[in-house]
Amino acid sequence: MKTVGILLVIMLCALAVPAGSAQAAEAPGVSAQSAVLISGDDGTVLFEKDARQQLAMASTTKIMTALLTLEEAERSGDLALTVTEEMVRVEGSSMGLRAGDQLTLSNLTAGMLLASGNDAANAAALFLDGSQEAFAQRMNARAAEIGMEGTHFVTPSGLDDEEHYSTAYDMALLAREALDCPAFAEIAASAVRQVEFLEPARKVSYSNHNKLLRLYEGCIGVKTGFTKKAGRCLVSAARRDGTTLIAVTLNAPDDWDDHMALFDYGFSQVQTADLTGGPLPERLPVVGGTAEAVSLRPGEGLTITLPKDQAQSVTREVLLPPFLYAPVEADQPVGRVLYRAGGETLFALPIYAGEAVSPPPPEPGFWEGLWGRITGWFAGELPEA
Repeated sequence: MKTVGILLVIMLCALAVPAGSAQAAEAPGVSAQSAVLISGDDGTVLFEKDARQQLAMASTTKIMTALLTLEEAERSGDLALTVTEEMVRVEGSSMGLRAGDQLTLSNLTAGMLLASGNDAANAAALFLDGSQEAFAQRMNARAAEIGMEGTHFVTPSGLDDEEHYSTAYDMALLAREALDCPAFAEIAASAVRQVEFLEPARKVSYSNHNKLLRLYEGCIGVKTGFTKKAGRCLVSAARRDGTTLIAVTLNAPDDWDDHMALFDYGFSQVQTADLTGGPLPERLPVVGGTAEAVSLRPGEGLTITLPKDQAQSVTREVLLPPFLYAPVEADQPVGRVLYRAGGETLFALPIYAGEAVSPPPPEPGFWEGLWGRITGWFAGELPEA
């Protein structure tokens, strides 16, 4: 980018954030053996209690099974599966599958997340990979992609196994990943959902075991779990005023109260700042080009979680030169937007040229002009003196 003495075009404004005090609150006490509260926007840890301790996680395992099933449904076009005897040969909670039932992968997932169907999880594993062992490999590979360093999956449903474990922190990472899948987020947020069976044709309504959907304003999921070994396990998420929080408790006798206390604490402390947009000049002048100006396009922004007082003092500063020299390439960086708070730069959003601008074709030199006159004379086009 060529400039003649860079002039800064500056626009300062407070980001639009709800008013409210940044009143300090005491971190809550929780009954859980292990717990964590993170921002769903950027993963910031807001509270933790032995959050990296490896423990059984019971049916919260089905968050991974459901995510993998829905990702496969998106790739394959939501295939229908036929339930076999082997698929329903599993203990524990059930969505009531019977051998011979036909339903789509997405409907199977609804039975997994709402009714916590072990039969649904087992059916998905066998349909996708042929065995629980092969499906566990898929689960562990996806866990590695997410960064779940303290996790090892063995069963698709969460039934007890000595080698089947996770951490509160890892399960929060998993929930954050899963909520980025629109189909998963829609199902997990459903208090009641009707599942359509293709064969024999029928519709069955399932109620979500996650009571927080009814108990806590803004709750958007995610999954409950319980075995005698694991105790009560819960992964949940809530959204208020654009801020998403994810809470996880493992082996928590009072898990509902734990999560409501964690959310109340989190929402009192932090707020999400949207560093994605705002006004830009429509066009930037170009000197020496085939066009007089070029349009501007902002780069990809982000949302971050900040302490409330900091979030309410974020400023936005647009930096652009007064003009550009041609040539200008499409998507060439031409400026940036700086977001600041408390004297620190939080993020620099790039600004790009929307299209290319070429310089005009060069004027012909002496010899080129002479040659043009000569060829024109032979062609009978020589102008009169």
